[in-house]
Amino acid sequence: MRLIQETKSILQTNFKIKDLGELKFFLGIEFARSSEGIFLMHQRKYALELISDLGLGGTKLVGAPVEVNQKFTSIVFDQHVHSQHDPVLNDPGPYQRLVGRLLYLTVTRADISFAIQNLSQFMHSTKQSHMEAATRVVKYIKQAPGVGILMSSTVSSKLQAYCDVDWGSCLTTRKSVSGYAVKIAD
Repeated sequence: MRLIQETKSILQTNFKIKDLGELKFFLGIEFARSSEGIFLMHQRKYALELISDLGLGGTKLVGAPVEVNQKFTSIVFDQHVHSQHDPVLNDPGPYQRLVGRLLYLTVTRADISFAIQNLSQFMHSTKQSHMEAATRVVKYIKQAPGVGILMSSTVSSKLQAYCDVDWGSCLTTRKSVSGYAVKIAD
């Protein structure tokens, strides 16, 4: 605490600053602390505004951000295989804005990162299925809008890492990753 106070004093003598106290809200991210020192970052208010803006307040919840085994294809791919069952959106603007808003939500919602990464590949050639999938992500968020990042004050010497090993199934990038294998060691 002494070092923090000294730093604040030095900054106040050199710059015009104001101490606002403990951090509670910054750039749309809410911060909460508990007596155990656990720190939670979430965007509950932002998520609720997103749900309201899309008019999805009365819709059913979904259990996962994407459907199982759902593969998104580009317009070029559909033309190549002569598929015409998925219409192209006349105006990609609403889709682009929605994916942009969802991308900002991934700051505290790692559970939707994979879905948003997939959807962001189709920002300039958008189809109806892409918009439906983006809307599904919002319905998923609706079930728990206050989910966030939890940082414990307890120290752990364990390194935890997560990865998605499904990258080889992406129809858009399959050509560039074919021939590579992934070996997972215990």
